[in-house]
Amino acid sequence: MYKDSGWLADGIACSRYVSGVGTNLLPVLIAAAWQCGIRDFDFELGYAASLKNELEGENRPLGAGKIDTDLFVKYGYVPHVESGEGPDEAFLFSASHTLEYSYSAWAVAQWAAALGKQADYERLTWLSKGWEQICDPSCHFVRPRLASGEFISNFDPLQVWRSFQEGNAWQYTFYVPHDAPALIGKVGKELFTARLDSIFTVSRGLLFSRGTEMDAFAGLQTLYNHGNQPCLHISWLFNEADKPSLTQKWVRAILDEFYGTDGLHGYGYGQDEDQGQLGAWYVIASMGLFDVQGLASTTSTFGLGAPVFDKVTIRLNNKYYPGKEFTIQTRNNTKDNLYVETFTLDGSPLQTPRLPFETVVKGGSLEVVKSAISKDNYKE
Repeated sequence: MYKDSGWLADGIACSRYVSGVGTNLLPVLIAAAWQCGIRDFDFELGYAASLKNELEGENRPLGAGKIDTDLFVKYGYVPHVESGEGPDEAFLFSASHTLEYSYSAWAVAQWAAALGKQADYERLTWLSKGWEQICDPSCHFVRPRLASGEFISNFDPLQVWRSFQEGNAWQYTFYVPHDAPALIGKVGKELFTARLDSIFTVSRGLLFSRGTEMDAFAGLQTLYNHGNQPCLHISWLFNEADKPSLTQKWVRAILDEFYGTDGLHGYGYGQDEDQGQLGAWYVIASMGLFDVQGLASTTSTFGLGAPVFDKVTIRLNNKYYPGKEFTIQTRNNTKDNLYVETFTLDGSPLQTPRLPFETVVKGGSLEVVKSAISKDNYKE
């Protein structure tokens, strides 16, 4: 598509632009592939396409998404307006666009750093901090902001569609996957953890979406909606706030209660599966591995959780990786043992619930010993 038209596509069918959601996160996938050692493609062309996707807005076709890129680059965030011309994605979703564009700018910035493109890295890194410009310290929510710099009035953090696409401020405030420590620092670790824990406590009564309501958008006006992409990393953020036991607890609850095995309760009742992402989340979360940054960092690291399975064997592709396989062996694996007592890599105890990507692809074995007692400090 980029060779034919000069732009990456928000949605593609039969090699033509089609309606997507008005954003475009393809550069995250391309950059992550390169960072993960998959480099048998024209990465210079891929980088050029990704860079253009993040920085250029002039004469941008609707099918390329991000048609408000020029505003993001100008202000460092997308300013809120109450009305505008064209399709909704042209003006209506300033806050969610700011957050998503910040993340994709970060991913391409990481790639730029790896390729030695310092000027691009600095410019993109500045844009990746756009989320900070819409953080309101008075309420600890991301809040739409006008071009004048003022935050919008009559702000309701549960309101959908006013500056937030397919979500609300309760959900999107946590959409800073590339810099969770900075987000936690702005909110405060104690408040961050308490708010997140209470969100899951309340959301459990609604099966982590909107109960049994059957609609792809059922959970948009809730505190947490596992049925749509913007929320899928949130349960793993406790790891970033030094509370891994809560990641272990709530990820398992989502696995057991949101997902089902009958026709109506497969990927949740109210869900938006979109190219298999909810199913893919189940697979990797049940293995006890998740990187909130999407493996797009120059030093990608998996956050560790509590595996569902007694044993997982990851067969590594020798085209890209030096190892043959990586195994995860789980001991004391019962329903009552929600938590992890120890993580041991090739016989050596881990002191944090983290595992570098490069360690996994070298091959080896991780032993996870589970317990009914929560634990957050693995240095003891």
